[in-house]
Amino acid sequence: LIVTIPLLPPATFKSKVPSIQRKMGIPSELRDAWVSKRNSFIIASPDEERKILRTKKCTNDGVRAGFKAAVIAAIASSVPTLTAVRMIPWAKANLNYTAQALIISAASIAGYFITADKTILECARRNAQLEYSLSHNRDSVSS
Repeated sequence: LIVTIPLLPPATFKSKVPSIQRKMGIPSELRDAWVSKRNSFIIASPDEERKILRTKKCTNDGVRAGFKAAVIAAIASSVPTLTAVRMIPWAKANLNYTAQALIISAASIAGYFITADKTILECARRNAQLEYSLSHNRDSVSS
């Protein structure tokens, strides 16, 4: 017994969704709305601009310090891992290439995030102390 199912032509499967929404990525309407929100008519005060610049500097310092720590952690963890895999029988039998890569990358990732977090928090603490001292000096001068 052979059953044949008639196939519908591709034109009958048209989607009800407009073509702009079917494409991958951000639709141009949303992208244009987000860009226009960035260039709003509200102008930041000089104090806000200084805060934004200090925040960006803290973030950049954190990324830089985190990257340095990640590189050091990768080297510091890869040497003993690769040495152990060649010399210790248990490691040779149980640590394949994926395990070795996970050990090294876990150390690198942890080093990056711990160092970046500490650096950003330290910089934010300095900024808060600076902000407090500036506001305290303004208050004492005005009284």
